[in-house]
Amino acid sequence: MSATTPDRPLQALWQRHRAYRRRFVLAVVMSTLNKVADVVPELLIGAAVDVVVRGDDSLVGAVLGVESRYAQLGWLAAINVVVWIVESASQYAADVLWRGLAQGVEHDLRVEAYDHAQHLDMSWHESRSSGSTLATLNDDVNQLERFLDVGAPAILQTVLNVLLVGAVFAASSWTLLLLAFTPIPVIVVGSLVFQRRLEPLYARVRDAVADLSGALAANLAGVATIKAFTAEDRERERIAGVSSAYREANRAAIRSSAAFVPLVRMAILAGFTCTLLLGGWSVLRGDLAVGLYSVLVFMTQRLLWPLTEVATVLDLYQRGRASTQRILALLAVPVSVPAGSTALARPVQGRIELRGVRAGYADGPDVLHGVDLVVPAGETHAIVGATGSGKSTLLRLVLRFDDPREGRVLLDGHDTRDLDWDSLRGSMAYVAQDVYMFAGTIADNIAYGRPEASREEVVAAAEAATARDFVEATAAGFDTLVGERGVTLSGGQRQRLALARALLRRPSVLVLDEATSAVDNETEAAIQRSLRVATRSCTALVVAHRLSTVRHAHRIWVLDAGRVTEAGTHDELLAADGAYAALWRVQTGEPDPVALR
Repeated sequence: MSATTPDRPLQALWQRHRAYRRRFVLAVVMSTLNKVADVVPELLIGAAVDVVVRGDDSLVGAVLGVESRYAQLGWLAAINVVVWIVESASQYAADVLWRGLAQGVEHDLRVEAYDHAQHLDMSWHESRSSGSTLATLNDDVNQLERFLDVGAPAILQTVLNVLLVGAVFAASSWTLLLLAFTPIPVIVVGSLVFQRRLEPLYARVRDAVADLSGALAANLAGVATIKAFTAEDRERERIAGVSSAYREANRAAIRSSAAFVPLVRMAILAGFTCTLLLGGWSVLRGDLAVGLYSVLVFMTQRLLWPLTEVATVLDLYQRGRASTQRILALLAVPVSVPAGSTALARPVQGRIELRGVRAGYADGPDVLHGVDLVVPAGETHAIVGATGSGKSTLLRLVLRFDDPREGRVLLDGHDTRDLDWDSLRGSMAYVAQDVYMFAGTIADNIAYGRPEASREEVVAAAEAATARDFVEATAAGFDTLVGERGVTLSGGQRQRLALARALLRRPSVLVLDEATSAVDNETEAAIQRSLRVATRSCTALVVAHRLSTVRHAHRIWVLDAGRVTEAGTHDELLAADGAYAALWRVQTGEPDPVALR
C-alpha cells in the first residue's frame, strides 16, 4: 500500500490548516511591526549624530521646529523610548502568536495523524515497524513544530530586514544601495544550491531516525528475550550500528549546511567594505552627510549580518520540509477497510454467516478458499484445525480487520462492509491470544470496553472470568497497577482479565481466539463453566487449539488448509472418525486405531 508524497509539503500544510490563517496573519503583522521598530534606532543614531555635527541646521531641528540641540536630543531620546516599548511589545506578541501557531499545528497534526493511523487496516500496521510510525507521530511532528516556532519567523524577519534596509539605502544613495546589496544575489543563489543539496540528505536523516526508533522500540519490547539468550552485547552492537547510521546521516547534512556559512561571511565582508570605503569617501567629498553615513554603516551590518543565520534557517526548513512530507505521506495512506453507513437495530441478534469467502494477506496467496459457515444467533460455535489452517484469518474477517477477496461476511443478514463500526464492532467483544494490557489499574483494563461501568459491574465481570480471587489477592486489589503491556501479570492472569473485559461489554457476539491457551487445567475448567453461563445470552465464535475448551459447542468447524473439511457436534465428529477425532485422540492420549493395526 503506497501513498503519494506532496511535492510542496508546506503549501499542502497551509491548505490543510485554514483555521490557523488568522493567527498566522497576526503573527506576520506583529513581526513586521517589530522589525520596523528594530530598524528605527539606527535612524535615530544617525539623527543624533546629525544634531551634534550640524547643530541648528540638523534635519531633526527642521522637522520638529526645535532650535536647541539639547531639546532635539531630548526629543530623540523620547522617541527612542516609545520605539523600544513598541519593539518589546510587538516582540512579545509575535513570540506568543508564532509559538501558539506552532503548538496548535503540532497538536492538530499529531492527533490527526494518530487518528488516521489507528483507522488504517491491520495489514498496514503489520507490514511496518511500530517504531517507524512512532517516529512520524512524535519526532517528525516535533521537527515541524520547531520550524514553525523558529524557522518561519526567522525567514520573515530576514525578508523584512532586506526590504526595510533597502528602502533606507534607496532614499540615501543608489550607488551604495547597489554595492551593499550585491552580496545578496550570491547568498540567494547559494541558498538555492544548498537547498537542493540538503533535501535528499535530510530525507535520509528522517529515514535513519525512523530506523533507530523502530530498533529501540522493538528491543525494549523484547528485552526479556534478549536477556534470556544473553544477547545484550550483540543487541548493543546492533543498536550502535543503527545509531551510527543516523549519526552519519546527520553529519553529512551538517557538513553541507555548515559549508554555507563561510560563503555568507565573505559576501558580507565585500558589502560592508564597499559601504565603509565608498560612503566614507562620499562624506569626505561633501556628497553625503555624516549622520546619514553613520546610519548606512549601521544599516549595512543590520542588512547583511543576519544572513549568517541563513544556514541555520535553511537547516530548520529542510528538516521541517522532510518531516512534513513524511507526516502527509502517512495521512495520504488510504483506509482500505472503511466503515459502512448502515446501522443495525438494537439489540443486535448476532447471526454470523460466511458465504463463499476467499481471503488472504496483502499480495500473498489465499489462506481461505470458498468457506461457507453459519453461526445462528445465540449459539456457540468453534473453529479448530492445525496451525496455519486459517482459523485466525476467519476471525479477522468477522471482526472486519480485513475484508475478503471474494464472498461475503454477514452479521444479522447484512454485509459487514455496509455496517458502521458501532453496529459491527460495537456489538462484539474480542479476546485475543496475545492479550494486550494498557498501563493503568486492573479496574481500568477491565472497564476499557465500557468506561462508564460501575465498580460493582467490574467486580462481577472479574468474578465471571474467574479473575476476582487473584485480583483481590494483590496488594491494591482492583487498583493494582499492571504496568505497560501487563508485564506484572502472568499469561493466564492477563487472559482472564481480557475475558472479564469482554464480558463486561455485554456483547451480542463474543469472539475468542485461544482464550484459554495460557491457563492451567483447573482455571480452564472454571473459565469453561463461566463461558457456558456468559454465552447463554450471546453468540460465541471460538478458535481453540485445546479441543477440551470447545467440546460443548453447538457446532465445531474443522479447517484444513483454508477449507472446511468437517462440521458437527463433538460427539458427531468423534463418530465420524475424521480429522477432528484424530486431533482429539492426540490431545487426550487415546490410542489411534489406525496406528494399532
